[in-house]
Amino acid sequence: MERYPLQERLFSGALDEQLLTLYGPDRLDGQKARYAYVLDKFAETFRRPAEAFFSAPGRTELGGNHTDHQHGRVLAAGVDLDDLAAVARTDTGLFRVLSEGYPMVEIPLNDLAVRPEEQNTTAALVRGVAARFRELGCDYAEAGLDAYVVSDVPGGSGLSSSAAFEVLIGTAVNDLFFGGKCTAVQIAQIGQYAENVYFGKPCGLMDQTASSVGGVVAIDFQDPASPVVERIGLDLRASGHALCILDSGAGHGDLTGEYAAITDELRSVSHYFGKEVLRDVPETDFAAAIPALRAEAGDRAVLRAMHFFDENERALAQAMALKAGDFDGFLRLVSDSGRSSALYLQNVVPTGQTASQELMLTIAWCGKLLNGRGAVRVHGGGFGGTAQAFVPLDMLGSFTASAEAVLGKGACHVLSIRPVGGAKIA
Repeated sequence: MERYPLQERLFSGALDEQLLTLYGPDRLDGQKARYAYVLDKFAETFRRPAEAFFSAPGRTELGGNHTDHQHGRVLAAGVDLDDLAAVARTDTGLFRVLSEGYPMVEIPLNDLAVRPEEQNTTAALVRGVAARFRELGCDYAEAGLDAYVVSDVPGGSGLSSSAAFEVLIGTAVNDLFFGGKCTAVQIAQIGQYAENVYFGKPCGLMDQTASSVGGVVAIDFQDPASPVVERIGLDLRASGHALCILDSGAGHGDLTGEYAAITDELRSVSHYFGKEVLRDVPETDFAAAIPALRAEAGDRAVLRAMHFFDENERALAQAMALKAGDFDGFLRLVSDSGRSSALYLQNVVPTGQTASQELMLTIAWCGKLLNGRGAVRVHGGGFGGTAQAFVPLDMLGSFTASAEAVLGKGACHVLSIRPVGGAKIA
């Protein structure tokens, strides 16, 4: 049977260089099979061939735990797990997106207003991204888009599958309909807009920025409208370590109240000084006001604010350590971040939970296995989520086996840092 052009390029090896950059040599064959699968599913679903692939990575937070929503600094990286789409333009006036395992989403481009009933759905994200591009001057005319999407970013892993999806759609729209006018950071801001306004989740900008830019990025959100983004080179293998994300096995129930309590309590501290976020409060003023703040906001709010001030400086120090090639210093700061998150931010154990403390046990067990080497910390939002460990390569096999003996088979995900963010492969 005759192959269509994109399929021919995939099987001839014409895309291998791009795929090697995204996934590395060990995963090339598996990814080519995955890309072929997506092409076949696109053709089966839309009855015609796709014209391009788009990919956007999940992300890992390396430093700056819960600092972004206070306009602080973070250190993050794109990883080699991604959302992948086969796409083609149409003249239907619709964005049709089928994410594998979910119903087809059809968004008419002449109706991009917010729909409250779509909150917390894929449709909201697609509609929000399309709407924001139109506000920026993108004229879809009678155009449309068909996309078949698969993802190997585990849901609930703290690797930001939602941000990867937003960046995926934004990267495709930017390339196919907007002439590539938006930068990677602007695509991230479009994804955040869709999530905030259409999806109904008041997220920060770290996840989308790390996914869209790729590599290791130091981000300063002091001005959220124009974040300062600096890419930093990091060869983990050359450092002698692997990056592992460990599933604690905790249930992923509704933790909205726990996350909201962090922002509410930090806001109560900043409001004491007439400010909206802690980044605008001088730390010396905060220190002088601790007795009054304890009475007004409570001790936990004060402890969480202490975490912010320290973590904001720590994220900067981590970036400087990596730039200086001081990986041991970076690891010490990772460990410090983990202790601060557990003791002061208190985002490891949900409030009042005693018998089930999956994430704390995961961190404790990994620390015991590392025995003073590498580093381990809470990853991402915390509570019901995951732990992050930097594991020396000479003990990776034994670490993985021992971790999974307690946490369950498949609980330890060994990741690579992806040097490229949202990308077109064609």
